[in-house]
Amino acid sequence: MLKRLSTLAMGLLLGSAGWAADMDADSFTIRDIRLEGLMRVSPASVYAQLPLASGDKISGDRVSDAVRSLFGTGNFEDVAVERDGDVLVFRLTERPAITDVKLEGNKAIDTDTLMDALKKAGLTEGEVFRRSTMDHIRSELERQYMGQGRYDATIKVDAVPKPRNRVGLHIQISEGTPARIRAINFVGNRIYSDKELAGLFQSRSSHVTSFFKGDDKYSRERLNGDIETLRSWYLDHGYINAAITSTQVTLSPDKRDVYIDVNINEGEKYTFGEAKLMGEFPVDEKELRKLLLIKPGEFFSQQRVTTSVKLLSSRLGNDGYLFADINPVPDIDEKTRTVNLSFFINPGKPTFVRRISFQGNQKTDDVVLRREMRQFEGSLAASDKLDLSKLRLQRLGYFKEVALETPRVPNTADQVDVNVHVEEQPSGTLSASVGYSQGAGLIFTFSVSQNNFFGTGNKVAVNLNRSDTSDAYNLSFVDPYFTQDGISRGYNLYYRKTKFDNLNVSKYVTDAKGGNISFSYPIDEIRSISLALGLDQTDITTGTYASQLVQDFVKANGNSISSYTGTLAWNYSTLNRGVFADKGAAQRLALDVAIPGSDVNYFKLSYSGQLFIPINNDFTVRLRTDLGYGYHLPFYKNFFAGGYGSVRGYRDNRLGPRSPSPAYVVDPDPEYVGGNILVENSAELIVPTPFAKDNRQLRTVFFVDSGMAYHTELPGYGFDPGTIRYTTGISLAWLTAIGPLSFSLSRPLNKVDGDETQAFQFTIGQSL
Repeated sequence: MLKRLSTLAMGLLLGSAGWAADMDADSFTIRDIRLEGLMRVSPASVYAQLPLASGDKISGDRVSDAVRSLFGTGNFEDVAVERDGDVLVFRLTERPAITDVKLEGNKAIDTDTLMDALKKAGLTEGEVFRRSTMDHIRSELERQYMGQGRYDATIKVDAVPKPRNRVGLHIQISEGTPARIRAINFVGNRIYSDKELAGLFQSRSSHVTSFFKGDDKYSRERLNGDIETLRSWYLDHGYINAAITSTQVTLSPDKRDVYIDVNINEGEKYTFGEAKLMGEFPVDEKELRKLLLIKPGEFFSQQRVTTSVKLLSSRLGNDGYLFADINPVPDIDEKTRTVNLSFFINPGKPTFVRRISFQGNQKTDDVVLRREMRQFEGSLAASDKLDLSKLRLQRLGYFKEVALETPRVPNTADQVDVNVHVEEQPSGTLSASVGYSQGAGLIFTFSVSQNNFFGTGNKVAVNLNRSDTSDAYNLSFVDPYFTQDGISRGYNLYYRKTKFDNLNVSKYVTDAKGGNISFSYPIDEIRSISLALGLDQTDITTGTYASQLVQDFVKANGNSISSYTGTLAWNYSTLNRGVFADKGAAQRLALDVAIPGSDVNYFKLSYSGQLFIPINNDFTVRLRTDLGYGYHLPFYKNFFAGGYGSVRGYRDNRLGPRSPSPAYVVDPDPEYVGGNILVENSAELIVPTPFAKDNRQLRTVFFVDSGMAYHTELPGYGFDPGTIRYTTGISLAWLTAIGPLSFSLSRPLNKVDGDETQAFQFTIGQSL
């Protein structure tokens, strides 16, 4: 029969002297120790915690120590000690383990964020469940929601029993509504007004557009950021002793309104004194001194000090000193209110690159990334080469994000690895459609364009269009690294065939076939020259209503035109990304000519340029210009204006000269024939897309477009700036798996009778 020694709670065990006396009376030598009640915890881990072993003489104190040790593991609800002859028996009641955690009702904070918060608080699957666990969960989740100003959020936690002494936690969340900021008050400011200081904050008191921007929703993290912005503002304007002495956040009784009071001690304004360079100079001191943005007599600015440090670090990094330590030490003269600065430079050792690795490129071959790198393995690690490598990868347009890390190689002082992390994005377009029209019958269209074909970096485009009236095929291929030094080679083949049975229904038709080969040579990192040679065979068939311009051309040159074409172009780009750029500029100047031996002689000069001007982190201005001039152009080579990518708000190719049919033909609808002069301009304001977390996938633009095509050989259509059309509107571009989808809503500002407008326009594959 088992003799019960004790069934214990910790307090009884430690406080009962009588029990110890009884135990001494029943003392014996332990022959064996038996564990009962274990389900989840391993016996080995329990034995490891016991301060007892076979052969030990039992006593009350030693049993107390054993029980205390087992309770200390946190794995047991209860511990009972019994004697079975010379065997000491521990009857254990385990605490259950958490088998899963489920969240419901959370929308404002995503599940991953909440689960990470619980994990950091020690609450996760596999942990031991205690009754206090539910209180900890409530407290942690409520803290997360209070950080967002959701003071009325409620958390309900249920423990659902599971087999084998486990529980599942079901957490039901009612997020409530964010408290609104009703007022932000500044106390102690005498230099700057409340309005000026409030303008620095992202947090705003409720105003007309708050429902749209949501900037009046209280957030502890956002307020902390605003306080740091305010502190930096004073430091950047000479107030080195300015301090935010306190910030009070007052909550209304119904927990829906927040009042914020910010107490400021501005202090006095200081100016820069002398700036010195101290320490070791692996680069010429005069060159380093030019990088200091500090001029004696100017008001002190912490931003200038920080920027000077960055410039010095970058310059030293260009020579391999990636981990140079630059410490600006101020010497403040309170009498003259000046700040002298000494920049102590410790360059450390030159650093070399051991290895370059790539992560995240699941579709793109490593060689495509490696050939864009201007930092090489085994060479000095240079900041400018690392920055240029990152920029070139971004310009490819294959990646949404590019990040470079340079961790030190363990146990070395002069080696780093370069780890390149990329996040891929769609790099092509795909579209297919089947339709029907009365004039063309059944229409089938298929188009695929891939700038990173099977991850090789090659560009391939195929376009097929078939209908009852015409066939059109186009195939192009570009290898951007035809040679290792970056010379590219491309091919283009096309064929267009018209199948009208009755020419009277058309003004004219052209059947064309041809192709070209092109090469591009990089002059440097931002400039290149390209050359293309091609052959074109165009057959023209005129209908009854063909315009006078078309008929005059056919009369002078015949119905079949063979052309040998040459294109020479200069390209320039400092854009920071290949898709949805927001910094830098791009230009292209191209000359197209008909090579001697062609049936026609012409040249065509075109220029396109764009410039991105960042205003701040959220807003960017984009300026675009397209200009063109042609001499003796065949009508099918003319410039056209109107449509998306040209002048939004007007139908495609419907801005410019129109040529009537010959006088003997009654045709009330003159034909749009394009022109030999093109003028287009656009000014855009790129703004954050409302309700979108990722503005690199969505782009919202407010724009003003202008443009017109002219023809110097058609009476009444010569260049006249007064006839340029203007439109304004809003555009949205969305980068999807099938390519950029672009939409615009436009309003013409100076349309005239006869203009063909189109308020809503949409395109696939053309990005801003």
